[in-house]
Amino acid sequence: MFFGRDENRRLAKIIKKGAAAAIPEQRFIELEISRWKRSPQRKAAIQGERYYRGQHDVLKRKRMAIGKGGELVELHNLPNNRVMDNQYAKMVNQKTNYLLGKPLTFDGKNETYTELLKNIFNRRFQRTFRNMGEDCFNGSIAWLYPYIEDDTLKISTFKSYEILPFWKNREHTEIDMAVRLYQVEVYEGINYRIAEKVEIYRDTGIEYYDLVNGSLVADSTKSNAQYLYTESKEGITSMNWGRIPLIAFKCNNSEIPLITKIKSLQDGINAILSDFQNNMQEDYRNTILIIKNFGGTDLSEFRHNLMVAGAVNVKSTQEAQGGVDALEINVNSENYKAILDIFKRALVSNAMGYDAADLRTSGSPNQMNIKSVLNDIDLDANSMETEFQAAFEDLLWFVNQFLAFTGQGDFLKEQVNVVFNRDTIISESEVITDIKNSVGILSDETLIAQHPYVTNVQEELERIQQQEQRNLEKATQSLNYPNAHTHGEDEDEES
Repeated sequence: MFFGRDENRRLAKIIKKGAAAAIPEQRFIELEISRWKRSPQRKAAIQGERYYRGQHDVLKRKRMAIGKGGELVELHNLPNNRVMDNQYAKMVNQKTNYLLGKPLTFDGKNETYTELLKNIFNRRFQRTFRNMGEDCFNGSIAWLYPYIEDDTLKISTFKSYEILPFWKNREHTEIDMAVRLYQVEVYEGINYRIAEKVEIYRDTGIEYYDLVNGSLVADSTKSNAQYLYTESKEGITSMNWGRIPLIAFKCNNSEIPLITKIKSLQDGINAILSDFQNNMQEDYRNTILIIKNFGGTDLSEFRHNLMVAGAVNVKSTQEAQGGVDALEINVNSENYKAILDIFKRALVSNAMGYDAADLRTSGSPNQMNIKSVLNDIDLDANSMETEFQAAFEDLLWFVNQFLAFTGQGDFLKEQVNVVFNRDTIISESEVITDIKNSVGILSDETLIAQHPYVTNVQEELERIQQQEQRNLEKATQSLNYPNAHTHGEDEDEES
């Protein structure tokens, strides 16, 4: 089970209530950090990040063979290609762009509120949010951290392997405390080292520590702080949100990273490609040589002469005829192609993505063909959107607190719908035809929102209104001066 198990929560409650506990709270946190650093969940998150950046296990691959005594030994005299086809990164990008590739839109009755949200969740946030989606697939959970700087609400991200949450409930929707572990580069004189920093997030603020040999040591360069500050004539006042400002965005309810589902298939693809190139490069080992009366001392000399001079000495005697025969072993590339195709299709299926080749081979696919190809990624996006919608409610709580805190309005009870505009593939001609057939049945706003050429519904409605106003003005002018154009033409003829 993920961190924050029932036993951990029980110990945390005992410590917080001040009851007689077996260990102090700080020691308890140190032990939890130590256990978490070795946990399969955190290792998988780091592995997902590593594979996304192209650091695959195949890059450390060795050529092995059975040596004397039946033990495996490394071979240094054979090709050892390390070929990587990063299908994992392709799936992460595909799934992220499908749900988060287009800007979010906010649908609400209060236009003032929606405009404020658009200013906060601007293009810079959209970039942060999309990058957070990549972290979410790589580590199962990505974290958003809202904070106020220069009277502006800013939002940063923390990766899954940086945050150790202590959950309040079994559903993992509320946190009682969180620990952030990260590394920084430091110089001590001319000596360079990597230091581990720890931040403990509570309702009351942030505590800063160094992690030294598994122990928490107060950071001498920082003092414990609260989350919010206000400056007035009386001085600086600090306060807190009332909640821990960490929002968990999960790619699925099970908190399973994508890498755990498809790593073996990705490794298999890399191995097949590497083996194929190795076999293609083994010139003289594609052929088993049968040697008769070789005029040398050992087989290594025979191989050396064959590689360098392209010839070897053999001799014939009365007892035996000298010569070299070949037993060829052909590398069947079709076998490699078949296995590679099986692995790639299995990887796409397990990742719940889609293969664009399925659309290209079908000529001009209709909407039903497209929906069939996108079925898996659409189902997975539905699950992810459910998690993100719930997390966005928590994020909006902090946004509303900021707006009230800065005197921009009280919107705590306002309802707004966050729309995730999926970057899906559609048959535009069919969609446009369906929209035309729905005129008079559905509202213009609904139809315009579904049109493939429209990116901003409100702007498009305003353009239509302006166009209708211009057409009305032209029609009015024509009614008031029906012969204006004809009268001008007659004057030209008379002149």
